[in-house]
Amino acid sequence: METLRFQVVGEAFKKKPLAVITPCERPARYFGCKVFNREKMYKYLPKDVYAKMMEVMDNGARLDREVADAVAAGMKQWAIDCGVTHYTHWFQPLTEGTAEKHDSFIEHDGKGGMVEEFTGKLLVQQEPDASSFPSGGIRSTFEARGYSAWDPTSPVFIIDDTLCIPTVFISYTGEALDYKAPLLRALHAVSVAATDVCHYFDPSVKKVTSNLGWEQEYFLVDEGLYSARPDLLLTGRTLMGHDSAKNQQMDDHYFGAIPERVAAFMRELEIQALELGIPCKTRHNEVAPNQFELAPIYEETNLAVDHNMLLMSVMKRVARKHGFRVLLHEKPFAGINGSGKHNNWSLSTDNGVLLHAPGKTPEANLRFATFIVETLMGVWRHNGLLKASIMSATNAHRLGANEAPPAIISSFLGKQVSELLDHIEHADVADILAMAGKQGLKMDIPEIPELFIDNTDRNRTSPFAFTGNRFEFRAVGSEANCASAMIALNSAVAEALVSFKQRVDRRIAEISKNTEFSDGHHNPVMHAIIDVLREDIKTCKPIRFDGNGYSDEWVEEAARRGLDVEKSCPKIFERYLDDSSIRMFESLGVMTRKELEARNEVKWETYTKKIQIEARVLGDLSMNHIIPVATRYQTQLLQNICNMAAVFPADTADKLSARNKQIIEEIAERTSAIEKGVDDLVNARKVANKIEDEHQKAVAYHDTVEPKLDDIRYQIDKLELIVDDSLWPLPKYRELLFIR
Repeated sequence: METLRFQVVGEAFKKKPLAVITPCERPARYFGCKVFNREKMYKYLPKDVYAKMMEVMDNGARLDREVADAVAAGMKQWAIDCGVTHYTHWFQPLTEGTAEKHDSFIEHDGKGGMVEEFTGKLLVQQEPDASSFPSGGIRSTFEARGYSAWDPTSPVFIIDDTLCIPTVFISYTGEALDYKAPLLRALHAVSVAATDVCHYFDPSVKKVTSNLGWEQEYFLVDEGLYSARPDLLLTGRTLMGHDSAKNQQMDDHYFGAIPERVAAFMRELEIQALELGIPCKTRHNEVAPNQFELAPIYEETNLAVDHNMLLMSVMKRVARKHGFRVLLHEKPFAGINGSGKHNNWSLSTDNGVLLHAPGKTPEANLRFATFIVETLMGVWRHNGLLKASIMSATNAHRLGANEAPPAIISSFLGKQVSELLDHIEHADVADILAMAGKQGLKMDIPEIPELFIDNTDRNRTSPFAFTGNRFEFRAVGSEANCASAMIALNSAVAEALVSFKQRVDRRIAEISKNTEFSDGHHNPVMHAIIDVLREDIKTCKPIRFDGNGYSDEWVEEAARRGLDVEKSCPKIFERYLDDSSIRMFESLGVMTRKELEARNEVKWETYTKKIQIEARVLGDLSMNHIIPVATRYQTQLLQNICNMAAVFPADTADKLSARNKQIIEEIAERTSAIEKGVDDLVNARKVANKIEDEHQKAVAYHDTVEPKLDDIRYQIDKLELIVDDSLWPLPKYRELLFIR
């Protein structure tokens, strides 16, 4: 069996030889060659149409039908020049993946022939079957109509022979059925709110942009070994498998030399990604064996989300060409690090100012403190919602383990920023307004050092850490759609900024009426900002935590602080339906109560189905793979004992067979425990499946079904250690985790 396993891998390589990647041009020459970007628009569109498109893309101007027709004509010509024959509206349904329906350009010409047409109507809108995607009850099976609508802020791109048009996906009755529509609304909300606050410091600011830089972690495994593991194939993770004697304990994989086969895969992946306009920047080995990371340059959040979804699709295709399978499950292997997708998030103005970075004047530094504090206010008010935005059946395996953020949202600021906020809270207004420039926030007390933009320590246990000029939301799962976290985060910050401005304006009015306010040289606006900031610094203190997020003491402390410490995935989803969450989303125009209720139905149903599939797969493997093999080995041992008795005297035979008898007994005990565990698992599923309410069914699966998976796995992993290796039916961790 050992030999057979490696023969499977060898056959995979024979069918898929490694490609030699030798690009003849530098990346800058072919970057974006498969994207209808501004350069292509300038070439293929009339000048007046190009100018109108820039207004649409940059300033949110309305796209009229005539412009759409002209854009479609230019887009079609570019696509045909590139050999394209089909087009599709590419969208992100609530499955957390992407979807596409391909149509060709051909139409009847009325003369018995065909012509290639692509109008503005076809560009702007398409009609996929809405009932075939999760809708949480918004659309019934017999109500199929739904629409995909072009998002002109995200460039059109080419995959193979198809023109892919990024779109939103909405129901016939107008509710969002995807991630992009509410993301665009959240980005608009935070832009408006942040711009209003920026006007206190710089009235020339016209727009604030939300930026995102994701770091995509992933595993690679040999395709032959992957195919020999039904659990990997059907669930994305190993439902059984004992630790390899060597895994990550030597810390020799992290930032180590990239294996040759993996480097070839990475090169081809980067070439295809760069052609699609994805600005790949970093690649390296991650902590666990066979784990790697790819990270791009920062982009506007909407585009970054699209690029991440596209990259995950491209990764899977390229990996198979190199004899690999990509694992994006957050915890495909027990006992070693799982994979996340760190979301580095920031806000910037249209004139290039990073709002989470110190400035060169006292006002700019006060602006920096303002946006730090109001971000913390959003995270504090909605810490449970932010946890719900990144929670899933798969990410639940990773969160809380000693290699990932805990399932409690808190924010690490570092000593210097924490002391800065403490100083603002307690110092005199005149002292605060005397803070110096970007070289350092020179304050009136010597024990606070100068604050440099990148002079902030990092806390890897913090789910939401300040890292110099941005926040890193580290709890996002590796296979998740970043949009989920970005919708919640940008909405929470937008609400905090709206509240901040309302309170500052009221305070300005109060100060202006106060005849005693006569120091003459301080702006009442700055006084009002500091007054409100002081209130908020005190209010959001519970979210600030610079210690060890893995400790048991932190769980107790977080509960005392009023943070959400719930660990049950289905119950965490309830935070979307809190009054505070619904009020926030509706007030900002991001999502309605109906849309939120529908999304939670989808989340609960998805959770149930994933655990259900895992339970069925584990039951099948236990009864049809593991127990038969263990019994076969048990039979071999029994035959060995009989042979011993036939050859040796009774005393000698008993002595020689003692170890085999112990193994036979252990196999009997463990196989019996597995059989009982599978029976209990099946019965628990039957009981849970009778529950009609999706929420309660998901809770039942979490409480009564999922724990039984670990009980069965424990017995199987013990059997793996004693059953003859040549009989064991599945590739082991020592084979899966080390690329040859």
